[in-house]
Amino acid sequence: MLGAAASAFDAAGVALESGAKAVHLFARRAAIASLPINRVRGYPGAYYNYPELPDAARWFQAWRFRQVGSTPPPDAIERAIAFPNFHLHLSATWRSAHEQGDRIVAQVNDDVFEFDFAIAGTGYFVDPTKRPELADFAQHIALWRDRYEPPTDQRDDELGTHPYLGSAHEYQEKVSGSAPYLKDIHVFNPAGFVSFGLPIGDVPSIRRDVPAVVGRISHDLFFADWAQHETRITGENIAPDFDASLYVAALWKQPAKAAVS
Repeated sequence: MLGAAASAFDAAGVALESGAKAVHLFARRAAIASLPINRVRGYPGAYYNYPELPDAARWFQAWRFRQVGSTPPPDAIERAIAFPNFHLHLSATWRSAHEQGDRIVAQVNDDVFEFDFAIAGTGYFVDPTKRPELADFAQHIALWRDRYEPPTDQRDDELGTHPYLGSAHEYQEKVSGSAPYLKDIHVFNPAGFVSFGLPIGDVPSIRRDVPAVVGRISHDLFFADWAQHETRITGENIAPDFDASLYVAALWKQPAKAAVS
């Protein structure tokens, strides 16, 4: 089994509990990530204001996370290591893999392993220019590498390919006026990580980012059709909820005064 340490322990646990003869988990890092970088910035002040941080701050936090890695839950590790037929390999990059009969043969550093099944958890690849569904306009999408030049010691080509998103997760133009329709495309997936500081689409992002996206879409649709809305809310063809007969019996009447002769 080949997997990213952030999620592979649960997959290993399921396989072992289902009767697998042996499970090998390979991680590229020299140690399993254990520092919860994202979690410590989850308090309300940082959580809600993070998207408004300067570019340098957001880039540094994304770069720092990439250096440290995503942490698996301790109970997921305990679930897997409880089995004597679970084997963890660190600093273990797969060099090659091929089919041999009905088996998978993998070259891992200087060792060769054979498996019946492999699960590959290789992380996210974010680059709009490589997505076929965006091919017609990807060249107009502003990426982080177009808007921010990091210090030399924080260079990261993969982070640079993330789209530089607006406050409602919308694409922005690389050149103003070149593709105004981009503002109507909202990105709610891991491509928003550098801009928003969380794994977008995962549970922690929902209460902040879903309202932002929904609110902007509602705003844009309303103002795009404002002429129709104006007619609707200012028209005179409005039926009254009641007429005067509802309250006429309660109207105050001045008591009649007796005539004095």
